[in-house]
Amino acid sequence: MSGHSKWATTKHKKAVIDAKRGKLFAKLIKNIEVAARTGGADVDGNPTLFDAIQKAKKSSVPNKNIDSAVKRGAGLEAGGADYETIMYEGYGPNGVAVLIECLTDNRNRAASDVRVAMTRNGGSMADPGSVSYLFNRKGVVIVPKGELTEDDVLTAVLDAGAEEVNDLGESFEVLSEATDLVAVRTALQEAGIDYDSADANFVPTMQVELDEEGARKIFKLIDALEDSDDVQNVFANFDVSDDVMAKVDA
Repeated sequence: MSGHSKWATTKHKKAVIDAKRGKLFAKLIKNIEVAARTGGADVDGNPTLFDAIQKAKKSSVPNKNIDSAVKRGAGLEAGGADYETIMYEGYGPNGVAVLIECLTDNRNRAASDVRVAMTRNGGSMADPGSVSYLFNRKGVVIVPKGELTEDDVLTAVLDAGAEEVNDLGESFEVLSEATDLVAVRTALQEAGIDYDSADANFVPTMQVELDEEGARKIFKLIDALEDSDDVQNVFANFDVSDDVMAKVDA
């Protein structure tokens, strides 16, 4: 998992400071709105909303935007859209399996955006179920390193149901069953350990190792997909070594 996670975490950090910031903010706010609509505006009783707000704050989304999103989602303020989640499946270059999670109020627009991004960037759409079996739904918590060691994190989360802790370079990734996500995140809080995000994500069960050219192609495809306002998350089963990542970054 770490290849994709490391790249995604680095990319998220860059997005906070670069031109994609507005797009990132919009997606984080949409998450909050949907969480509030589904589980209500009370953060204590709605862990999904708690995590959506935490992630937005860590990405410097202004508090007033966060508050408005909660109110819109909970129906306390006008202007909320009726979003639905749609999953698309496909293959990228080099046979990389791709899952595309959309949150949209316009199914036709979302389908069109995804199809165009895939076909223009060496990808192809696949039938439902033909790719998703290569992924499991997991709880994924990203913990910034700071002074922490892997053992510090492991000790805090082991009894809460964590399965593994991976070193992503500047942060640790804690994996668990999706149902244990809140317990793991709570265990970190109780141990006084800060975390950047806690999400239920699709984690690949097997990975395709990519060289520099393959990495460039898949990154280009994912960027094109994420450029759509309807695309919320893209999950892919590639692994890229640190050496290849450094070449691509350069």
